[in-house]
Amino acid sequence: MKKPEPLLAMLMAAALGGCSLAPAYQAPPTPPAQAYRNVGPWVAAQPSDQLPRESWWRLYGDPQLDALQTRLLANNADLAAALAHYQQAQAFAAQARAGLFPQVGAFGDGARQRQSDHAPPARNPSAPADYNAYTVGAQASYEVDLWGRVRNSVEAGRDNALAAQADLASAQLSLQAALSDSYMQLRGLDQQIALLQQTIQAYEKALKLTQTLHGGGIVSGLDVSRAQTQLSDARSQWSQTLGQRALMQDTIAVLVGENAASFSLPARTESIPVPVVPLDVPSTLLQRRPDVAAAERRVAAANADIGVARAAWFPSLTLNAQAGYQSTGWANLLTTGNRIWALGPTLALDLFDGGYRKATIQAAKAKTDEAGASYRGVVLSAFQQVQDNLALLDHLGTASANQKDAADAAQHALDLSMSQYKHGAVSYLDVVQAQTVALQEKRGLLDLDTQRLRASVQLIRVLGGGWSAEQLAQK
Repeated sequence: MKKPEPLLAMLMAAALGGCSLAPAYQAPPTPPAQAYRNVGPWVAAQPSDQLPRESWWRLYGDPQLDALQTRLLANNADLAAALAHYQQAQAFAAQARAGLFPQVGAFGDGARQRQSDHAPPARNPSAPADYNAYTVGAQASYEVDLWGRVRNSVEAGRDNALAAQADLASAQLSLQAALSDSYMQLRGLDQQIALLQQTIQAYEKALKLTQTLHGGGIVSGLDVSRAQTQLSDARSQWSQTLGQRALMQDTIAVLVGENAASFSLPARTESIPVPVVPLDVPSTLLQRRPDVAAAERRVAAANADIGVARAAWFPSLTLNAQAGYQSTGWANLLTTGNRIWALGPTLALDLFDGGYRKATIQAAKAKTDEAGASYRGVVLSAFQQVQDNLALLDHLGTASANQKDAADAAQHALDLSMSQYKHGAVSYLDVVQAQTVALQEKRGLLDLDTQRLRASVQLIRVLGGGWSAEQLAQK
């Protein structure tokens, strides 16, 4: 028989040159942000600064945070689920890509059959009514992609897989930022606990002083009661802060995939520097954000689905080929006389579907509009988040400087009041007021430092997890 390979090659070439019914894709337009407000006392990152996304948290220079991030990547359950979702999307894309190639299969069957005496056309009376039938062979089919249905399905599958890949990166970035944020809060609580411990020690000395003066008849018992009240209140704050630290430690345990009951982190009070961040950020830098990339790829996938839906209005052309052997017995099945084959195209077109194809196209267009609106929303939200965190860092920096001055002044006032109290120049009520203000101002300064660190973490997250000198130069 004539070999079908030339005809198959010709049809495959025609498929590759076929048309596509999907609209020409363009990403939805979004308003750019060339500059941001609140570029104040902060220093922009120097061109030599490099911060890869894969290890952006190293900018804080904390080995314990580095170790926790490594454990998060290895053990976090949410990250493992996001990875599995991406692997599913890859498999779906591979399924769609299989449509670009011929489908080849093999078959074989054997049966004992009886033919009706009155089956049309009339059976030859001399032929047996009962007989055996054995068949073996192979078959192949190939859809000629004249209208781009298969190619658009492949493109949609690929874009969805890329979106899932970006979702995985987004989940990883969000979890890394959540861990860094929780870690900054934990270290802030450690500093608060250390401050309260120092305060408790100072209040214990103050209580002993009032008790000594009271024993000598110099001061009344009211001073002793006030000193005891201050000490008890400080101890209460210390216990409350310990409880907050325990809850934050449990949060970190879940993030790194550990059992909270057996997880612990040693207290550390060293200050973590607030990293230098680029304030004059170009809008193109936000394109690194994985959630922006995922939203854009979903628009592209929805656009390709329009082409798939439109192709249903046109006939589908499939080339079918089959070859094998057929006989009434196994003995001489694979002989030349028992050969069978069939080769030919199949053309199929739905003439009436009750509006199904029209509705499918409308649904595909609406899905594209939905994806486009979501993409614009994600981009606008990204610009807002960058602006918010830049403004927050700017104002917190100013507030921290003022708060430090207030804390220094409050400590100076406390020192003066204690000195005057020892000499009988003021009452212990003045000391109590000075102690209360000094503790509040110091705790406020520590809280502002923690807020600044948390804001820097969020800024790096909304910038896509770091930047490079090349990206900062694209202004």
